[in-house]
Amino acid sequence: MAARSKANRILAAVLIPLALLTLAGMAALWPSGSKEGVSLANPYSTAPGVTFDTGTIQNVVTGNCMQGTSQQGTGQQGAGQQGTDQQGTSQQGPQQQPGKGSDCTFAFTEPDKGGSPVKVVINPDVAASHGVKPGDQIRYLNLSNAQGATGSQGSPAYIFVDFVRTLPIILLAFLYAVVVIAVARWRGLRALIGLVGAYFVLANFLLPGLVEGKPPLLLALVGSTVIMIGVLYFAHGFSARTSTALLGTIFGLAITAVLAAWATDAANLAGVGSHDAATLVNTSSNISISGVILCGLIISGLGVLNDVTITQSSAVWELYELAPASSARKLFTSAMRIGRDHIASTVYTIAFAYAGAALPTLIIVMLYDRPLIDTLTSAELSEEVIRTLVGSIGLVLAIPVTTLIAVLVVKATGIRAADGEAVSGAPQDRKHDGGHSHADDVPDTGALAAAALEERSRRTAVVPAVQPTGEPAARRGRRADRG
Repeated sequence: MAARSKANRILAAVLIPLALLTLAGMAALWPSGSKEGVSLANPYSTAPGVTFDTGTIQNVVTGNCMQGTSQQGTGQQGAGQQGTDQQGTSQQGPQQQPGKGSDCTFAFTEPDKGGSPVKVVINPDVAASHGVKPGDQIRYLNLSNAQGATGSQGSPAYIFVDFVRTLPIILLAFLYAVVVIAVARWRGLRALIGLVGAYFVLANFLLPGLVEGKPPLLLALVGSTVIMIGVLYFAHGFSARTSTALLGTIFGLAITAVLAAWATDAANLAGVGSHDAATLVNTSSNISISGVILCGLIISGLGVLNDVTITQSSAVWELYELAPASSARKLFTSAMRIGRDHIASTVYTIAFAYAGAALPTLIIVMLYDRPLIDTLTSAELSEEVIRTLVGSIGLVLAIPVTTLIAVLVVKATGIRAADGEAVSGAPQDRKHDGGHSHADDVPDTGALAAAALEERSRRTAVVPAVQPTGEPAARRGRRADRG
């Protein structure tokens, strides 16, 4: 218990000042919330009389684009007239073959607010790629009530904006929550709540801070540390195991931040070629695109970094439970075998995650038919490549550090027998422990040690020390074990 208390005091002496320093930095960097000097046109703002409406597609036709002009009778076609329009379209198809550019896709849509179906013009890129079909829910721009819209010729009255995805996203989110809670139980629920808290920090601290021109490196470090402290302790509880994982995570985060700061400057990552970056540049003079990229490099690796550190810490504890008599060197070597497998799989995870998110860009760059080195160092891909490399280096270095800390801590905080020797599951060790243990040690060692203690206590309670025949208790215990 003295060794356990000493180890916990050392962990607290490191983590408590670090947490207080992080909270102080968060208070000093907390954004004011002012958007003064920010000029960004809202794409969803409308002129007087113009509204965003939703509806369900009833029928899809193709015809001359002039058929979608804003005439009063255009939006009053019912379902009975749609078949006629479709037939007329098919008859006009061969005649309009030379002028393919004048063909448009129209979706007769029933408004959710009620009324007759309206004729919505579908964007050419949507019609060519994904397409629309009856039953789709869409959001469209209603220009029919705009001033002067009814009198204009050649402009449609209803224009497609986007699909309505509310229901499928809600169903997926609900399914995700059910699966997580069913498998991980209360710990899974706490992890989901912690995820909500993490997004709160991002939305209320990190993003507004970048808009106001706060130091991006400090913002990323402080915000990431706060997120990790909250998520780890809330999901996994206060224990030496969690504190060990947190120390390893902070170490990996520091390495990632240093490399990200160097790479952003050395590789001249300025967001060239990104439409969103160009929009932010024209939004406010306080926003630094390089700073935004720097924060992105650090934030993007948080999830995977947390994964490897908490897993590695748990692996050390479980290995210790199976072989508590192992030396620190042997325990570290065994845990690192697990860590090396984790490193290999995690590197693939990061690379494929970024590749999947950037598939359209990869296809475009591939079509350029440029040399491989030019492709990987281009403005379109260099940020993704550097993000993969920086995040991978940070998590790879975090694994041995987390393992070393976990080995040192677990040797001091593992379950101990009453006479001071480590508890073991071997029969020859059971006869020395007397069936006693410290209750405070159980939470840090998991269910395996708790089950061993329960089994040992059951055997002690059920079988008396000496049988009526005078058979020694030790011989009877060995016979019970064989049974």
